[in-house]
Amino acid sequence: MKAGTRGLALTEVCASPSQLYDAVSDVRRMGEWSPECQRCEWIDGAVGPAVGARFKGRNRRGIIRWSTTPRVLVADAGQEFTFVTDHRGRDMTKWTYRFDPVVNGTTVTESFEMLRDMPWYYRFADRYLMGVKDRTADLVSNMEATLQRMKTATEEDLDRSR
Repeated sequence: MKAGTRGLALTEVCASPSQLYDAVSDVRRMGEWSPECQRCEWIDGAVGPAVGARFKGRNRRGIIRWSTTPRVLVADAGQEFTFVTDHRGRDMTKWTYRFDPVVNGTTVTESFEMLRDMPWYYRFADRYLMGVKDRTADLVSNMEATLQRMKTATEEDLDRSR
């Protein structure tokens, strides 16, 4: 993928923006929803979402496993949670979750933006080791699955608490 590549997915959830922000910004829960991310944990003394906080994400796709160490860029409760992954000390991909109130709950939008070109060996791994021909479309599909799983889990949690 080239710098400037973007993708977006959204869903409407019967929950408040603050409830959804709390769920998404608790990165330890991402493994419950994501097709690739297996688990995340706060590192370097971070205990929750705050600008500059870092976490380690462990990912898996087929036989390929990798980890990332994202840094939180925006932690605006009930509004936006944004983080950036890096590669060799340079920002690579920005991930954003926005929470917009609607009549029956909240529209959650997940998006990504490539901040620089993906190295050739990432493209090689995508195509030949993971079997992914179109990584942009694949990431959008993964975001759609993540949001659907998050929606189901959040709405079920709210139903149980009523």
